[in-house]
Amino acid sequence: MSLARNTLVQAGFTLISRFLGYLRDRAISNTMGAGWIGDAFATAQMFPNLFRRILAEGAFSQAFVPVYAKATTERGGDEAAEMASQSFSVLTLAAAALTILAQLAMPWVMLAIHGGYADQPEAFQLAIILTQITMPYLVGMAISSLFAGVLNTAGKFALTAAAPTLLNITILAAVLLADGPVQSAYHAAWAISVAGVLQALALWIGCRRLGVKLGFRLPRLTADVKTILALMVPSVIAGSATQINVFVSQALASFETGAKSWLYAADRLYQLPLGLIGVAIGVALLPRLAKAASSGDARDTTSAIDEGFVLSMAFTLPAAAALMVMPFFLMQGFWTGGQFTEADARATADALFHYGWGVPAFVLIRILAPPFFARHDTKRPMQFALWGVAANVVAGTALFFALRALDQPGYVGLAIGAAVAGWVNALLLAVTLLREKIWQPTPAVLSRLVRISIAVAVMAAVLGAAAFNRVPIEGWFEERFIIGKEIATLLVCLVGALVYAAAAFATRAVTRKDIATLIRKPAGAPPASFDA
Repeated sequence: MSLARNTLVQAGFTLISRFLGYLRDRAISNTMGAGWIGDAFATAQMFPNLFRRILAEGAFSQAFVPVYAKATTERGGDEAAEMASQSFSVLTLAAAALTILAQLAMPWVMLAIHGGYADQPEAFQLAIILTQITMPYLVGMAISSLFAGVLNTAGKFALTAAAPTLLNITILAAVLLADGPVQSAYHAAWAISVAGVLQALALWIGCRRLGVKLGFRLPRLTADVKTILALMVPSVIAGSATQINVFVSQALASFETGAKSWLYAADRLYQLPLGLIGVAIGVALLPRLAKAASSGDARDTTSAIDEGFVLSMAFTLPAAAALMVMPFFLMQGFWTGGQFTEADARATADALFHYGWGVPAFVLIRILAPPFFARHDTKRPMQFALWGVAANVVAGTALFFALRALDQPGYVGLAIGAAVAGWVNALLLAVTLLREKIWQPTPAVLSRLVRISIAVAVMAAVLGAAAFNRVPIEGWFEERFIIGKEIATLLVCLVGALVYAAAAFATRAVTRKDIATLIRKPAGAPPASFDA
C-alpha cells in the first residue's frame, strides 16, 4: 500500500471538494453577510460538526479502523463484516439519541454558545431553529465514518474523499435558490441534514460494491464493540477537550457582532491545507501503521512517519507562508462581494494571519497521532490534547479580554489561542515519539526540511511583493474581467506555487524520484478507484 499514492488520491478528491466548498461558502457569505444572520448560521454549522469531529471522524474512526483491520486479517471478511454491522447499529443508536437530546435542549445550549445575542430575540431564535435543523447531520456522518473506515482499510480512498462533495453541492444549490439572507440561512440548514443522508448512502453503496454487506442489527455490546468503546473513551475525552476550544471561541465571539462570520471565513481558508494534506495523509497513514504495529515491523513504522512528515511539510509550509504573507489579499480577492464587504475581509484577514502560523501544527497533529492509535494507545494523545486545550482556553480568553480592554477586537486573540494550542499538542506528540524511539527521523529528513524552508522563503518574498502591489494587480484584471479580482488572486497563487516548485527542485527539497513515487502504483497494490 503506497502512502504517497493513497495520500494523492485522498488529496485530489479533497481538492475538488474544497473548491466546491469555496463556492458554497462564498455564496453563503455573499448572501447572508457577516452580521447576525451569518453568525446564526455559523453557529448552526458549528454545533453538529463539533460532535461529528469528536465522535464520528475522531474517536470512532481512530478506534474502529485498527480493530476492523485486525478482524479482517485474523478472522476473515464475513466475521469482520458482522463486527462492523454491530458497531454500525450501536453507533447509529447513540448518534440518534444524542441528536434528539441536543434538539430538545437547544434553547439552553444556545445560551452557552451564542449568549452574546441573548438580548436580541430575533437573532437568538434564528440560531436555535437553524441548529435544530442541522443536528440530524450528525447521524449521517456517524454512519459515514464507519463505512469510510471499512473502505479505507481495504485501500479504497477515492469514494471517502469524494463523498463530501455532496454536502457542498447540496448547500450551494439550496443557497442559490433562496431569496434573501434569512431564507438563504434556512435553505442551507436543511441542505446540511439532507447531505448527511446522501453521504451515508453513497458510502454504503461503496461498501456493497466492495462485497462487504453491512446492515442494522439489534444493538448488542459484543466483545468487539466493547473493545472499540474502550478505545474510544480516551479519544472522546481528547476530542471533547479539543472541541472545548471551539466552544469557548464561539461563546466569546458571540459578544462581537460579525466575529463568528469572520472566524468562520478565516477557518475555511486555513482548513484547506489541513484538509488537503493533514487529513489526507492521516487517513492514508493509519491503516499502514496499524498493519505495521500488528506485525511488529518497526522499520515500516519509521518509514511511514518519515514519509508522512516530509510530504506534509512540503505542502503545508508554503500554504502557511501564503496565509501569513498575504491574508488580506486572499480574503479581498476570494471572499468579498454581496453582503460580505471589504471591511469584513480586512477583519477576517487579522484572524487568518494567526491561524496561518498554527497551520503546520494542526497538520502535524494529524501525522503524529496515528502512530499512537495504531498501537491502541489513545490515552496519551488525549492527555496532550488536554494540555493544548488548557493553553487555548488560557491564552485565547486572556487575549480576548485584554484586546477588548485596549479597544481592539477580541476575536483576534481567539485565533492566537488556537494556534498556540496546536503547537503545544504537536510538540508533545513529537517529543514523546522521539523520546521513545517510535520515530527516529533520519538526517535526510532533517536536511529535506531545511531545503523546504529555503524554497518557502523564496516563494514568500514573491507573494509579499504581489500583496504590496495588490491594487494595480487587481485593477488591471477588474477592468477586463467580471471576476477580475478572483482571477488576479488565483494567478498570484499559481505564480507562488510555480516559484515554490522551482525553488524546491533547485534546492532538491523535492526530486523527480519523489514525484515518481507519488504517481507510481506499487505492484500488487489495490486500485484507488470507485470499483470494488
